[in-house]
Amino acid sequence: MSIQSTPFHSAGQAPEQGRARVVKKYPNRRLYDTTTSTYITLAEIKHLVMASEPVVVRDAKTGEDLTRSILLQIILEEEAVGAPMFSEAVLAHLIRFYGHAMQGYMGTFLEGQLQMFTDWQSRMGEQSHGLTAEKWGQFMQWQSPLLQNMLSSMLQPSSAVMGQMQEKLQQQMQKNTEQMLGVLGLKP
Repeated sequence: MSIQSTPFHSAGQAPEQGRARVVKKYPNRRLYDTTTSTYITLAEIKHLVMASEPVVVRDAKTGEDLTRSILLQIILEEEAVGAPMFSEAVLAHLIRFYGHAMQGYMGTFLEGQLQMFTDWQSRMGEQSHGLTAEKWGQFMQWQSPLLQNMLSSMLQPSSAVMGQMQEKLQQQMQKNTEQMLGVLGLKP
């Protein structure tokens, strides 16, 4: 299924329509959770997403799927406060892919990269139970420039480079993880 029909799920894990929590959006912009029979906010939808709960947002009148629109709205609000995740350069690169021959592949590519990062993060969490907050903070400070560089390099508009970049990134992330775990005295 496409990303549009698999809201809040990693690649390949499409929810059955009956299992996803359905939220109806009314013309007055109110969001109604049909599971709890209550009105909810965007912040509450964000919490559902953070908890990996399958959610589908539908227009109350037409039944049109508004999930992508709501997700983009949540991202926009998150980017407007605190420390943004996406630099202007990354956003500009993303915009350049619209209408480009690689547009159809970019979503799948980014989804795969994010899934790989999420899996890596889970493994790190499992292996870092004895890690002090100070050491973890140092590790994450070291990771931030790496991740920003990764995102910038992933968005270069060359189809020949895309496959090579994915392989290089996987190798580099694995190498960096093994090195950092070794420094911290953890098994890679």
